Amino acid sequence: MSPLENIRISLRGLRGNKLRSSLTVLGILIGVGAVIILVAVGNGSSAAVQSQIKALGTNTVTVMSTGRFGRGPATTGTQSQSATLTAADVKLLEDPDQAPDVLSASPVVSASESATYSSATGSITVTGTTSTYMAAEGYSLEAGRNLTTSDISNHALVAVVGQTLISDLFTTGTNPIGQQIGMGSARWTIVGVLASKGSTGTTDENAVALTPYTSAEDQLTGYTASFNELIVESKNSHDVDAAEAETETILASANKTTVADLPFRLLNESSLLSTSQSTNETFTVLLGAVAAISLLVGGIGIMNIMLVTVTERTREIGIRKAIGAPKSAILSQFLTEAVILSFLGGVAGVAVGLIGSHFKIVGIKPVVSGTSIIEAFAVAIAIGVFFGFYPANRAASMRPIDALRYE
Repeated sequence: MSPLENIRISLRGLRGNKLRSSLTVLGILIGVGAVIILVAVGNGSSAAVQSQIKALGTNTVTVMSTGRFGRGPATTGTQSQSATLTAADVKLLEDPDQAPDVLSASPVVSASESATYSSATGSITVTGTTSTYMAAEGYSLEAGRNLTTSDISNHALVAVVGQTLISDLFTTGTNPIGQQIGMGSARWTIVGVLASKGSTGTTDENAVALTPYTSAEDQLTGYTASFNELIVESKNSHDVDAAEAETETILASANKTTVADLPFRLLNESSLLSTSQSTNETFTVLLGAVAAISLLVGGIGIMNIMLVTVTERTREIGIRKAIGAPKSAILSQFLTEAVILSFLGGVAGVAVGLIGSHFKIVGIKPVVSGTSIIEAFAVAIAIGVFFGFYPANRAASMRPIDALRYE
């Protein structure tokens, strides 16, 4: 029997019970579609998290104080020493002889403030820092200029502001450069506008104003001779670990302690990205495995319908074998029916998966992987062969006399 004749007979057999065949195809459809959509959700979640981490800067190390450590002067028993990040630490980290892999070290003092202009107001995070902060954190200028060394030394009341503040305070078409806004008890002159950066999770990265840290201490946070954190930028993404090690050594020496007892917490953005990628890959595999269970259920459905079909068509099998049909012809006929069902379900499942991936799911934009489509479709066909073989072999192994006597 030719392959085309085999397919024609198989299709005729499937049309004999359209509802049952349709339900079997539906089972495969759901399985394939679920695999594609859930893997796409996992990929989308991974892409979103990685984008948020990259927005922090993947070639930076953030240094944060953990409070107090060790033993200091005692008046009423043992006390601990203060652990602070100072301007002296910044100078040490920017010394190319001590930290050859460090490009810059940006101090950070921050405060949440309300900015005003005329009758408009907007809530922002004011970051007191230096000129190197903008590049280290991935910001770029849309208009105006960056902070300068002169601004820092002169305690200038100037600010480089983000797009959110511009939209909150100024009408469309207004040039914000040179305008004065109120923050705290002072008036600050806008000297630069940051290009839009996007958001990191629930944090609006555009709702920010960068000011000289000296001015921020004067007007907003109060002078404490220490910073909330330091942003240490490596010369390139390959030197982040080396820059982190140099930072630990310098700060340990400056605080007369060891790296193991360093009173600061260092967050390596590059390591965080690597860990996130590994975690999200595991998450995506788990989602795919859960979806694959529905494919297995669809395969069981194929076996079930084929067993029923063999039982219903026992006399037909007997007649065909009695007139000389070989075992291989019977086997290929019923196996072809199973593969056709899984093929139709696979094609429909791919279509449903692609359509479903165009919609956000739990706030995540799915990212379809071509590999997941190919794998899901291939597994669907393999399931048709695997679960269809036993019923097909059972039909092909019947003795003609037993099949003809079946009622």
